[in-house]
Amino acid sequence: MEPIPLVHASLGEQELAAVAEVFASGWPAGQGPKGKALEAQLAAKYGVGDAVAVANCGAALHLAMLALGVTSGDEVIVADYGFPAPAQAARYVDATPVFADVRPDTYTIDPHAVEALITPRTVGIVAVDTVGMPADYTELQAIADRHGLFLVEDAACAVGATYQGRQAGALAEVGCLSFHGRKGASSGEGGAVLARDPEIGKDVRLRSSFGIGSIFDMGNVVGLPIPTFTEIGYNFKLSDIAAAILTVQLDRIDELLQRRNTVAAAYAELLGDEELLSLPQVPGDRTHAWQTYMVTLDAGVDRAAVAAELRGQGIGCGHGTFAAHVQPVFATQQTCPVSADLFARQMAIPMHAELTTEQVERVAAALRGAVRAHAATGVLGGAA
Repeated sequence: MEPIPLVHASLGEQELAAVAEVFASGWPAGQGPKGKALEAQLAAKYGVGDAVAVANCGAALHLAMLALGVTSGDEVIVADYGFPAPAQAARYVDATPVFADVRPDTYTIDPHAVEALITPRTVGIVAVDTVGMPADYTELQAIADRHGLFLVEDAACAVGATYQGRQAGALAEVGCLSFHGRKGASSGEGGAVLARDPEIGKDVRLRSSFGIGSIFDMGNVVGLPIPTFTEIGYNFKLSDIAAAILTVQLDRIDELLQRRNTVAAAYAELLGDEELLSLPQVPGDRTHAWQTYMVTLDAGVDRAAVAAELRGQGIGCGHGTFAAHVQPVFATQQTCPVSADLFARQMAIPMHAELTTEQVERVAAALRGAVRAHAATGVLGGAA
């Protein structure tokens, strides 16, 4: 049988044509015409004061910390469950990440946990839209406002999702996007910072280009402008090649997301009655981007054995995402029991816009068989 990959980017002829335009333009580097067009497209789509295209979401989070003035000795409360980029961003600026546990139903940061962690050193909160599910921004913003904290949305996984009718990425004063190969809109790698305040965008744009601004713009000025390095900056620019791809992908996002929604609905129908696993549930006030489809296995199921069996049949799978507080790099004594439990029991199964009905049915049948084969004796009435 043909392999069924865990992830697959939906890139085709339209994206190739956009790249060909960049080749013809003679400017494939960053902050050129295509980059500017992408930033204008993002600002209009999300209704923000500014949008800055950058190399990846990790860079976006780092630049957000800098623009918001986070520094040594500060504490930043971050969602524990998800890729640990927010915690790393806090560390980049010598701040301390403080890990907040998550809700067991949505896997997103628990506002009650956030409130309990605030100290005089706390300067902000980074919420994560876990694998495409928006967090509880009404409650989180109220907490941030009450304590004078910033709120950043890590919407890396959530392009196309919504919360209370608003688009993920524009749910906080600063939003950070990812365009990695498994995201709903992809250029292979890439990211963006969305800022309500244009001054934040201005700071991010300058720092993302070594602190000197756009070389493309300088090259189009009559005369010989000499760049002045006003900030310690980074080479976090997004190439115009990637930007061109993304201008197409963003136009296709509704189509691609609908195909992911169809896959998610099929999994729900095919696996909804399986007692040895539970499926993701989406609250009525938000929609999911389905970057990843994670199932939660019964505690009596051997996850490693299930994964080995699926991969042996050519079906991609993974552990899901990360409980950051247990990672050795952070060396914390904090405990986040919900996050730790999800990290131990969740599994990602194939989710992308290119999956066929037959492939989804094959995945569901293989997963059902594997969890039953690798359940502890006595689970499901001895069915194992």
